[in-house]
Amino acid sequence: MKKILYTIIIASSTLLSCESLLDRPELNKVVDSESTFWRNESDIRLFANDFYSNYFVGYNSGFGTAYTPLTGYNFADDFTSQGAQTNLLGTLPTGAGGTALSNATLRTTSVLRSEHPGPNWNFYWVRKANVLLSRLENYTKAQVSEETFNHWAAVARFFRGYEYARLVSNFGAVPYYDTEVDVNNPDMMYKSRDERGVVMDKVYDDFKFVMDNMRLDDGVGFVNRYAAAALISNLMLFEGSWQQYHGLDAARAKKYLEFARDAAELVMNSGKWNFTSDFKSLFASEDLAANKEVIFFRSYLDAIKITHAVGSYSNGTESQARSANLDLLKDFICTDGKVWQNSTVANASNFRMQSLVKTRDPRFEATFMDTINTAASGTFAYAHKFAGREALGYIGSAYPAKWGSNTNTNDAPIVRLAEVVLNWIEAKQILAENHGGGAVTQADLDKSINAIRNRPLDAAATAKGILKTAPLLLANLPNDPERDADVTALMWEIRRERRMEFVFEYARMQDIRRWKKLDYLNFVSNDYKRGPWIIGNVDLRDKAKPGKIIATYKDVLQVENAAGQIVTYNGTNDAAMVGYYVVRNFANRLPVQPRNYLAPISEALIQEYKDMGYTLSQTVNW
Repeated sequence: MKKILYTIIIASSTLLSCESLLDRPELNKVVDSESTFWRNESDIRLFANDFYSNYFVGYNSGFGTAYTPLTGYNFADDFTSQGAQTNLLGTLPTGAGGTALSNATLRTTSVLRSEHPGPNWNFYWVRKANVLLSRLENYTKAQVSEETFNHWAAVARFFRGYEYARLVSNFGAVPYYDTEVDVNNPDMMYKSRDERGVVMDKVYDDFKFVMDNMRLDDGVGFVNRYAAAALISNLMLFEGSWQQYHGLDAARAKKYLEFARDAAELVMNSGKWNFTSDFKSLFASEDLAANKEVIFFRSYLDAIKITHAVGSYSNGTESQARSANLDLLKDFICTDGKVWQNSTVANASNFRMQSLVKTRDPRFEATFMDTINTAASGTFAYAHKFAGREALGYIGSAYPAKWGSNTNTNDAPIVRLAEVVLNWIEAKQILAENHGGGAVTQADLDKSINAIRNRPLDAAATAKGILKTAPLLLANLPNDPERDADVTALMWEIRRERRMEFVFEYARMQDIRRWKKLDYLNFVSNDYKRGPWIIGNVDLRDKAKPGKIIATYKDVLQVENAAGQIVTYNGTNDAAMVGYYVVRNFANRLPVQPRNYLAPISEALIQEYKDMGYTLSQTVNW
């Protein structure tokens, strides 16, 4: 079975003027000239290479953290830090924003704000896609086959749609450009915002073209229709559910959600991918080429110094300041398929990490250390999802390059089958609840959530006694006392599955934004301020003094005991220090405001428009 991988191609795709080059063009440079470039597929592919490093970041490179799991995506209701929690944006930015068009400046993908994990207000990548479309039409079309032309037009439109979907997710209404903008045309340069739905209808049209024209296979390492469809299912689910839950446009919600469903089905019905590998191997493997769940991935190779640091930050030693809180730990389903309050699994109500790994869905054991980590985790729960099991054996000693520093070489999944089937089942359920779609059936659950739960377990998990989770049954859905009143029981379980599957990945912050549940970040429940259950004189024992806790915890360590009382260690009450770990010096963030769903643009940029005689409106609610 053919896999799709992404390896950065070391080539510059910056447009250069002919005058800056010698008579014979360099083979790894883009020369914007009909006579010396845009002649064939090799030229076009070279120009398109830059898109890969911008959109398929994977584990980034070196010590890079932007758009990476664990080190980049660690802000959501899943995570708590010691001290004051990070506030959401409360004031307008004053800088000029992302207005420069320099490729060197903009290739580094930076997260605008933790609550808006996407691009800044910048249209470089839109322009690049439009340049590609323009050159294809004016220079290349007459020299290549219709199939070749349509494929590359689909590639350009895929990345244009991808970028606009990201911009809209951050800012709502944005200016829409479907042609290359002449920098001498201020009316275009300073175009005002287009309404969100208008922009996303254009994105929808681009993606429809992609689904009809992109090649099913364009060779190893290059995006094809299946990879695009998997990502389109995600982007269309985001927008369709945003339109639905934010009460914007029911017709558009239906249209986008149906597209999310259909795009996912292209992948699911192909038979090319399935759930035949264990969860840990998705994130800690040296080579994902043979992994039948991974649709598209980024390869890392020490031989050519393409390495990263994400694995090292999951090795048991490196700090995880934002760590899993008790609210997340409690949300993992028990192996009998029931919530912990109703489970018949032995020790289901025991929240020691040693117990949780055995009573919860096996993704828990594959995600977290099975003991508390007092040195490196702000909540004592430590994620080792992105490092191999052997990495934990080096705690207290020197790590090999594979799991230390920025020399990690485990491959990064970009998109995998679990994302596709969870996008599919959620889109179907929203359509069923709100738009007259057919009801989700048991067969639907068996093809999605239950297929995920039936993943094989690796030998290490089996040796610990880890069990697969029972299937989700329509006739016997879990009765979760914590379920939101405005969410149906089935939808609650679909959302739970996403939370368990994507911990420390891209999804959670985007999910609670599109569900209009950003108030989860208000951390009202004490579970957001707690870690796992500890036994102080066992977990924090002074090895030289039996029965005693390490002296440095005096007046620092606190637990919430079984009676709900907060107990502080005073140096003598060692036996009483049994309960949920109370996160040290916890202080809540400022309350979430409606405006935090979208990002503002800078005052300086608005002023620049005004100075030029144009008007740029501020983001809604700002």
